[in-house]
Amino acid sequence: MSITTINPANNQTEKTYNSMSDEEVRKIVDNVDTTWQQWKKTSYEKRSRLMKKAAEVLRGKKDELALLMSKEMGKVLSEGTKEVEKCAWVCEYYADHAAEFLKDEAITTEASNSYIAHRPMGIVLAVMPWNYPLWQVFRFAAPALMAGNAGILKHASNVAGSALAIENVFQEAGFPQDVFRTLLIGSGQVATVIEHPKVSAVTLTGSTPAGKAVAAKAGGLLKKTVLELGGSDPYIILEDADIDKAVEACVNSRMLNTGQSCISAKRFIVVESIQKEFQEKFVAKMRSKTMGNPQEEGTDYGPMAREDLRDELHEQVRKSVDQGAECLLGGQIPDREGNFYPATVLGNVQKGMPAHDEELFGPVAAIITVRDEKEAIRVANDSIFGLGAAVFTSDLERGERIANVELEAGCCFVNDFVKSDPRLPFGGIKESGYGRELSHHGIKEFVNTKTVYIA
Repeated sequence: MSITTINPANNQTEKTYNSMSDEEVRKIVDNVDTTWQQWKKTSYEKRSRLMKKAAEVLRGKKDELALLMSKEMGKVLSEGTKEVEKCAWVCEYYADHAAEFLKDEAITTEASNSYIAHRPMGIVLAVMPWNYPLWQVFRFAAPALMAGNAGILKHASNVAGSALAIENVFQEAGFPQDVFRTLLIGSGQVATVIEHPKVSAVTLTGSTPAGKAVAAKAGGLLKKTVLELGGSDPYIILEDADIDKAVEACVNSRMLNTGQSCISAKRFIVVESIQKEFQEKFVAKMRSKTMGNPQEEGTDYGPMAREDLRDELHEQVRKSVDQGAECLLGGQIPDREGNFYPATVLGNVQKGMPAHDEELFGPVAAIITVRDEKEAIRVANDSIFGLGAAVFTSDLERGERIANVELEAGCCFVNDFVKSDPRLPFGGIKESGYGRELSHHGIKEFVNTKTVYIA
């Protein structure tokens, strides 16, 4: 069997890779476990030195890696270089802070000495998506390796080249060859990998159905999971918001990565007193975005990653319009090669429509009109998802109250769009998953929090 990557801008084959058999995978996992037995004993100083070298390697390959992502999943080059830089940042962040985050915690008891230690768990399997081919992996790998764990990666098949490039970054940085390995396998082989007795835990970023399947398999084997799943992020625009700044942030969030982000804004919940002005400016800003070849300068957004995903998004738009939504912009598949879909805005979106209830994973925005703050909060929380949310208001105390107390999501922002940051925990609630990545919370997800008691 083989794995083929296809350029979504022209649907031409990029490269074909031989997929790995179950026996090859077992041998790799066994080798990783052998390496881990020594890696877990290395000092934080050595791990830090290697992780900072990985950041150097990433920056040295920035243009090469950005081009690879563009060819495999359609990312605009300027966004690709920023993604690589962010990966270098997360490597440096954990290189600098892992020892502090995982230092022993003294606890006063009747013992002569008692404390909490944080010890590595073993091999962590990462099942990762295609939309941020490097960042999704490094935000797991940097803390996992700094904690003394080993990693194995099952990446999305359409970014197989990126998956191998990540493995190569760690090897070029000087990490032991088998402390981080990429598995070129299909989704049907993931269960077998989870079953391997040397795999201690699983982290998955992807769809809610995929997360449920992996959680069920790992749970049956009593192996820990961290899941970062889908989202239908609500952005509330209140009557006292700076509309121009709100539009800028909302459009940037919706169109980043051609709208293919779990934390991009998807539902824009606008108080009716400012709805007309917001909608007009929002549509104009969306219309100004340039769709084109992701490798050409001046392109704001490129093709969607796969044809089936583009067609699924269009079906959600079509069904919403059939149910009464107003198509204010876009909404038609362009007559050109590649998996392109135009910036699209739907107005008069109501509960029961796909644009209201489902995740729109592409450059489509849904505008929902509400009477007041109370209704806005109710609509925002009326979702199976709970990953990110934002509120726009000139009253910062009001915004903080809504973000902190009212909104049901793992990441809530005031007057800005939701983004991930190595310094802050990242993750969701409800069907957006559980557990946290990044910050000191993320590195502690895959350690044995051990009580040590000396009488």
